[in-house]
Amino acid sequence: MCRNIRTLFNFEPPATDREVRDAALQFVRKLSGFNSPSKANQAAFDRAVDEIAASARALVDSLTTISEPRDREVEAAKAKARSAQRFAPVR
Repeated sequence: MCRNIRTLFNFEPPATDREVRDAALQFVRKLSGFNSPSKANQAAFDRAVDEIAASARALVDSLTTISEPRDREVEAAKAKARSAQRFAPVR
């Protein structure tokens, strides 16, 4: 589950609120052990996602670096190449 949480800092274009919220959702799912909480836990689950998303957004927005922003398409291509190599058929 945590493999879906991606680095959001120092990209061009910057991370969207949707990407930050998706990462927060994955984090709460991992911590709680729920992919989909029961009705009794839904409010607490949603509140945790909202709070973590707000904290994550504040963190990403406050970080600084001197390095050039990474290009999303280039990083995605690198990840795809690593995945192809990792899951290549064994001969």
